[in-house]
Amino acid sequence: MAEITYLEALREALVEEMDRDENVFCMGEDIGAYGGAFKVTDGLLSRFGESRVIDTPISEIGIVGAAAGAGHMGMRPVVEMQFIDFIANAYDILTNYVATARYRAFLPCPMVVRGPSGGYVRGGPFHSQNPEAGFIHTPGLKVVYPATAEDAKGLMKSAIRDDDCVLFFEHKYLYRRIKGEMPQGDHTVPIGRARLAREGRDVSIITYAATVWKALEAAEQLEAQDGLSVEVLDLRTLAPLDDEAIFATVRKTNRVLVLHEDTRTGGIAGEITSRINESCFEWLDAPVLRVTAHDIPLPYAPSLEDFVLPQTSDIVRAVRRLAAY
Repeated sequence: MAEITYLEALREALVEEMDRDENVFCMGEDIGAYGGAFKVTDGLLSRFGESRVIDTPISEIGIVGAAAGAGHMGMRPVVEMQFIDFIANAYDILTNYVATARYRAFLPCPMVVRGPSGGYVRGGPFHSQNPEAGFIHTPGLKVVYPATAEDAKGLMKSAIRDDDCVLFFEHKYLYRRIKGEMPQGDHTVPIGRARLAREGRDVSIITYAATVWKALEAAEQLEAQDGLSVEVLDLRTLAPLDDEAIFATVRKTNRVLVLHEDTRTGGIAGEITSRINESCFEWLDAPVLRVTAHDIPLPYAPSLEDFVLPQTSDIVRAVRRLAAY
């Protein structure tokens, strides 16, 4: 099997689902002739035509509103946010309308809102955000954030088939840096199931998206330099969380680090820490630690971005501190 990039895996998922179901269509800013800001939708217009690959005006709330109406009528829209930062413009309709439509009025709302997110690319404060924590507390929305090419494809296919709205975060740093071999056949990954990225005995790192790769790099260093066996759990889905997998790794290693690129205050690390304290406190041999971004808009300057975002060295120091308890 040939390796394909994270970006190509997403495109492959879109093509396969649009071939499989004529009700699946894409809409967003510059996704047609231009192929999207990062070329995820490149080639879809020529293959499926203007009725299924729709260039829209620059109005995120309008795009999501149109998609919600299409979902009510039996379609399965896939909406692209040119950068996920601007999903803030659609916050109202996503949280007040889309998330409540099935509960409030029995209106189906099968739709995916996807887009490039995250830093490590020197994109500055308007093109590097991780706004996932702004949505995970809203019942009716599912939130997905894959770290591998295989999961990017498998979760996208599952998201398109889901009968609820799925917010699909795609880390732009991973688009062309990460490759994977796609399994044969109809490759799907279930929403709500974490993945054990690395087995270990001494300390668990719970993380997702680009920081999975930072965690794996730190784990290799710690094994080589300190003899520590570090387990890495890739959440893959943030809403719903896989409590079973989280609790299993806590019981296994008894020391836990929660790692993410989002800011510290209000980030999902706090929610995970609370669940561990409520359900697994007796298994802990040390406090649950967090490694996150600083509470500041992300700077443009490379040296400042490196300081604000979690780096491998930050993870190594935190794991050593946990191991010393």
